[in-house]
Amino acid sequence: MKRTCEARKTLAAATICTDHPHLEKPVEPSLPTLDTRPDPAQPVTSGLRRSMGPRHLVMIAMGGVIGSGLFLSSGYTISQAGPLGAVIAYLIGAFVVYLVMACLGELAIAYPVSGAFHIYAARSIGPATGFATAWLYWLCWAVAIGSEFTASGLLMQRWFPDVEVWVWCLVFAAILFGFNAVSARFFGESEFWFAIIKVAAIIGLIVLGGAALFGFRPLGGGGDGHPFLFENFATESGLFPNGFTGVLVTVLAVFYAFSGSELIGVAAGETKDPATAIPKAMRTTVIRLLIFFVGAIAVIAATIPYTEVGLDESPFVTVFSAIGIPFAADIMNFVIITALLSAGNSGLFSCARMLYSLADEGHAPRALKKLTRRGIPLAALSLSMVGGLASLISSVVAPEAVYLVLVSVAGFAVVGVWMSITAAHFFHRRAFIRGGGDTSALAYRAPLFPLVPILAFTLCVVSLIGIALDPAQAPALYFGVPFVAGCYLYFHLRHGRKPVPARR
Repeated sequence: MKRTCEARKTLAAATICTDHPHLEKPVEPSLPTLDTRPDPAQPVTSGLRRSMGPRHLVMIAMGGVIGSGLFLSSGYTISQAGPLGAVIAYLIGAFVVYLVMACLGELAIAYPVSGAFHIYAARSIGPATGFATAWLYWLCWAVAIGSEFTASGLLMQRWFPDVEVWVWCLVFAAILFGFNAVSARFFGESEFWFAIIKVAAIIGLIVLGGAALFGFRPLGGGGDGHPFLFENFATESGLFPNGFTGVLVTVLAVFYAFSGSELIGVAAGETKDPATAIPKAMRTTVIRLLIFFVGAIAVIAATIPYTEVGLDESPFVTVFSAIGIPFAADIMNFVIITALLSAGNSGLFSCARMLYSLADEGHAPRALKKLTRRGIPLAALSLSMVGGLASLISSVVAPEAVYLVLVSVAGFAVVGVWMSITAAHFFHRRAFIRGGGDTSALAYRAPLFPLVPILAFTLCVVSLIGIALDPAQAPALYFGVPFVAGCYLYFHLRHGRKPVPARR
């Protein structure tokens, strides 16, 4: 407690230091060791390397967000909420993402460290909250990795029906492990090109699908039966065919669909000039997510009747087929595999950095803190991959039951981390002002304080209450709440009665 209070007293002076673009050191001596030299191009003998720029951060966030939730599950969203309801749900989700990212931007510059979520919570709220946040987020991505591998292997059977799914899972696992084990920059480049493919598919859907809604179909397809503009939005049951309750339930799922945008905070410790790169990446990510997600959902909902869209086929395939794209199914099969691997790539990166950061704090085995000569936490990376493969094995043994558990826990974890980010920002800014800090001197500050963090936190709490009312999503609370409680209990039993060890 004493250490936390002392840390808060130094926030005002320390955070102002991040306003200088070449000062790349943590705001506290106790934060993880990073490259503090002015020239990030110089070799680093210890600590994670600052080798990623804004375009890498944007594509890492985009890669984490744009996955099977948009390419596969968006049809289910439309069928539940109706065409207009689905668009509204995604607009609400994008708004919440903006609020969270605004809080995250200020924190990521104040604490430019890798695996930063638990650092935010530990410094601003308390070490136990930071510990629980870190393991919750690690669990979210670790179990998701196995699901991504499994889905990719199943999709590969379209072209290679005689090859077992587990073979493709191991192949993809080896590829992603290699991408992450070489260097942070190599990971950033791989994720950049992964995301480019997905973004191209979304832009193609919005442009070609949107043109078809105006009656312009250069590739043919659709004929006279293709809907015009938004006539599909006026359903026989009204604008909200399942009532506004359907929209509310969909909003809960949309929050999970936007998960991954917070990966910018995870990569903050390996970013060149974080005071400039992070705010730029935040703004770009929110704008692109708004355009891509809402634009794609609007085109899909306007093209396919909500009663005919579902989970049996990707709505992207349906739209591309309707506007006359040849080999639409094969093209989208490739794009969806790329999307899944991209999400797994970002997830593996996130898992490794979380374990590294926990070890650096003394809350995980010190072996996970070891780095290669290229600055890669290889032990943490390997353990995260083992967690992903364990999830894969479980999903093969009991696919339906395990899938429900994994998705529920992952959704709960995302909302929990967002709540942690917004609460940490509230306490961080309050301590900064009480310490005599001048907010105008900050390199980036979230607007409308304290409205933004309070509103974001409240919306996240409402989503958790809504989960309890939905039988399909209620398992998130059954597994998520005991896991968080277990993290708090373990921390207090293991670390609560002794001082935090001092570091160099």
